[in-house]
Amino acid sequence: MRQLGYRVKSISSSGAIPQADLLVALHARKSAKVIAGFRRRFGDRPIVVVLTGTDAYRDIGRSKTALRALEASDSIVTLQALAILRVPRSLRGKAIAVVQSADVGRVRRTEQRRDYVRLCVLGHLRREKDPLRAAYALRYVPASTRVEIVQAGKVLDEAFVARVAHIESHDERYRYCGELSHGAALRLLAGSDALVLSSRMEGGANVASEAIALGVPVLASRIDGNVGVFGPDYEGYYETASSQDLAALMQRFARDPEFARRLRGQIRALRPMVSQRRERTGLAEAIRRAVRKRRSVGKR
Repeated sequence: MRQLGYRVKSISSSGAIPQADLLVALHARKSAKVIAGFRRRFGDRPIVVVLTGTDAYRDIGRSKTALRALEASDSIVTLQALAILRVPRSLRGKAIAVVQSADVGRVRRTEQRRDYVRLCVLGHLRREKDPLRAAYALRYVPASTRVEIVQAGKVLDEAFVARVAHIESHDERYRYCGELSHGAALRLLAGSDALVLSSRMEGGANVASEAIALGVPVLASRIDGNVGVFGPDYEGYYETASSQDLAALMQRFARDPEFARRLRGQIRALRPMVSQRRERTGLAEAIRRAVRKRRSVGKR
């Protein structure tokens, strides 16, 4: 937003109502109090609401608080196109999809010489991410298919602590690294043969954009949050929450060089989508729509 010429102040969703010409609220339900207060205090100023996965695929379907936040907005941003279909039809005209860009800095894809396939899992361990699905899938992958799972992320649900310890003690092909810095996580991603993105619920994962920017293939659950980013014709999907289906996909990736090559090509073709320029253009359009909407309301 600074690159677009704005002076930016970041506040907590539980903080005071900001004195600003424009409000960009991340997460409809969690920011609802600030959105409502800003609308009451500055009725002539535009509001942009950015929907998360829990907004699009849970809250706006059952939370009146989240729905009121969308109604108060002038523009709605989703992180991939399919999420627009989750917005109530009466509000859908406000919505625009803006895929998150990925700044990977100086990290580059690194081709490793090894006699096994390394798959990484990146993200905090919480239920919505189905974080141990790749580890569970190893049960159905024979030892003759040389695969290693390396997982990193902070445990946000204590139930996963014992599960991770159990898997590590029973399968030497699985390794948990704990929480990593962003730079270390990017290097792990860049040095892996593929990323497993196993979410049950996703608005549009930042790590998906990072994998695209680095050219790392993704083995992804078939949910809207992934299909909306990688496209319906992408070949690297498995049926959500199915360990056996993911295991079959992992084996195919490890054993079929032509299939792996196609996935790499499909990912590389998506790289322009996660450029900062494209994200900036999309955000600028969302703001323009919000300003126009608020002006039209003021003329009534």
